[in-house]
Amino acid sequence: MNTLTELSALVDDATTRLYGVANRTPLQRNERLSEATGAEVWLKREDLQPVRSYKLRGAFNLISTLSEAERAAGVVCASAGNHGQGVAWSCARLGIKGKIYVPSTTPRQKRDRMIALGGEWVELVVVGDTYDEAAAAAKQECQLTGATMVPAFDDLRTAAGQGTVAREIIEQLGHTPDVLLVPVGGGGMLAGCAAVLSTRPGTRVVGVEPSGAACMAAALKAGEPVDLPSIETFVDGAAVRKAGAVTFPLVQEAGVELVTVPEGEICTEMLAMYQTDGIIAEPAGALAAAALRSARNTPAVVVEPGQSVVAIVSGGNNDVSRYAEIVERSLIQEGRKHYLLVHFPQEPGALRRFLDEVLGSEDDITYFEYVKRSNREIGPALVGIELGDPTTYSSLLQRMSASGIQAEVVSPDSPFYRFLV
Repeated sequence: MNTLTELSALVDDATTRLYGVANRTPLQRNERLSEATGAEVWLKREDLQPVRSYKLRGAFNLISTLSEAERAAGVVCASAGNHGQGVAWSCARLGIKGKIYVPSTTPRQKRDRMIALGGEWVELVVVGDTYDEAAAAAKQECQLTGATMVPAFDDLRTAAGQGTVAREIIEQLGHTPDVLLVPVGGGGMLAGCAAVLSTRPGTRVVGVEPSGAACMAAALKAGEPVDLPSIETFVDGAAVRKAGAVTFPLVQEAGVELVTVPEGEICTEMLAMYQTDGIIAEPAGALAAAALRSARNTPAVVVEPGQSVVAIVSGGNNDVSRYAEIVERSLIQEGRKHYLLVHFPQEPGALRRFLDEVLGSEDDITYFEYVKRSNREIGPALVGIELGDPTTYSSLLQRMSASGIQAEVVSPDSPFYRFLV
């Protein structure tokens, strides 16, 4: 079995191999999060790599270790987007042919970037709806052609390359941080960072997973990697159904802390990064920092005043067309956006009564879908309401009840929400 000590040594080798290849990305103090938590919060800007994510580190480290025969046979990978860009960039730089398998959920922006970065050296294949389906197809390709598989996380060479992020953080900070927040998909960067910090005790290492794809937490609970019955693919850079067979025992050995963050909270952090910090982060890129948020609830990770806290911004490959959904998810998470199925009496003035007696002065109707039925006394309308103050929601429901207009709340857990968000 591979150990953290062995992986730490591989990280040392990868650091030398990646010198002059991967950017030494900035470690920036974040005023917004520092003020909110009382700690000294720093962001490790891996979104500023040439491929706008840390995945370059692991991909280049693995591919550069291949023999001449292995290079001639080419490489294959599966990716939700960022790893594929790292492989594409590495193939073009090293002059090696590569085939990249991506699920259909991979944003168009990421697909286009893979093709642009790899040029004539790579071929892109879209298959399946999830990362795991793409990975199965990539594995089959390797078996048929003899090409080398470049895993996104489940290989010591990949994890070692990704672990160089922790080495840089320590050098830039001048000491080991009190808390390190690492976004988690399959566990490659978490294992690599934990290996580096295992030789420097004193840091609280926290792996942060999206609530809809917490595969590492499931693995630790079961004692082995297990398939999640279903996953939410919104945080595409961390939407993995099963933790890595290589990375899991390393994470288990490290005894790291794991937390989950709702997708809506991640969206709120993405917007804060964009509007306040000027950082364009993808969902997985905002995942670690989102663990410090406490808009309505206790944050997933509570830190102490004065502590040095580092959150890794893992990627910035966000498709601008997704921002409408990001805003919607954020509003719902904050309790500002609600959907109701309102049963309007089919009589003149019913809508006016709803506006006057139910809606608050700072509230706004953002969605209204109504079909008049001439043979019924009641006509249902799907109404989306954005509250000026999320704490007034109960008052709105009370006014609704007092008005005599009947309504049903459309729960965010309802499958019907997929039509709206």
